Amino acid sequence: MSNKRGFTLIELLVVIAIIAVLMAILMPALRRVKEQGKMITCLGNLRQWNLIASMYTEENDGKFWDSDAGSPAYWFIVHMEERYQSRIKNKLWFCPSGTKPVFTENGTLIPTFNIFNAWGIFTRRDHSGICRDGIAGSYGINGYCLIPRTATTYESSVSVENGWKTAGGRGANNVPWFVEALRFDLWPLPTDVPVANEFAAWSSNLMGRCAINRHQGFVNAGFMDWSARKVGLKELWTLKWHKQFDTSGPYTKAGGMQADNWPEWMRRFKDY
Repeated sequence: MSNKRGFTLIELLVVIAIIAVLMAILMPALRRVKEQGKMITCLGNLRQWNLIASMYTEENDGKFWDSDAGSPAYWFIVHMEERYQSRIKNKLWFCPSGTKPVFTENGTLIPTFNIFNAWGIFTRRDHSGICRDGIAGSYGINGYCLIPRTATTYESSVSVENGWKTAGGRGANNVPWFVEALRFDLWPLPTDVPVANEFAAWSSNLMGRCAINRHQGFVNAGFMDWSARKVGLKELWTLKWHKQFDTSGPYTKAGGMQADNWPEWMRRFKDY
């Protein structure tokens, strides 16, 4: 006669409770590891874009773009090889944390647009001059790197003379050219107010296009010296977006910004 016995109900409940506690402890760590992987992949994308842009600017006197104001989408990308343009052929357009474009293939706006969406899709039907497959992505170019021949001011009323004429140069490691964003072009001002809603899509607030919490208080950026690194959300106000950009403006520690003055969702992030 066997002396073996099964688990009692109490023992099973204890085992289940222990497993539940272990899962509660491990799941946040697993999420952090998964997010870290996405951030590393995103940073790798920007390093590849740095290589592409460095080759392009080397062939164009150091410039990202030099054309008439109002040329299609203000995008240097339209002048490059199609293999770099296409959102289908070139997966470098997308951060793994923002892969779903706000517009569908049919041009329909998706019901909910938040910080984890990509921008696009634009097709030749509605943006002639953009590549055949249309473009969409998770990154935006610093508009002050683009040099219109005929305009006197940029979108944000900053003089064209204060823009970056060429890549490289002194202080280039603090001049962003390509940043994770909700729109393809960025025109921040030092006085741009931080957005109140963490998950809101960008509005007329220009810094709000890139001050998005995709990577636990950071976004990735490529710089004009062809380096790439993660940037704290509050640090965005300290970057040298254009030559006259006040890096000690009202939303910096040097400008007197206090931690409690930030919107609640940003208060836990590092101050700069």
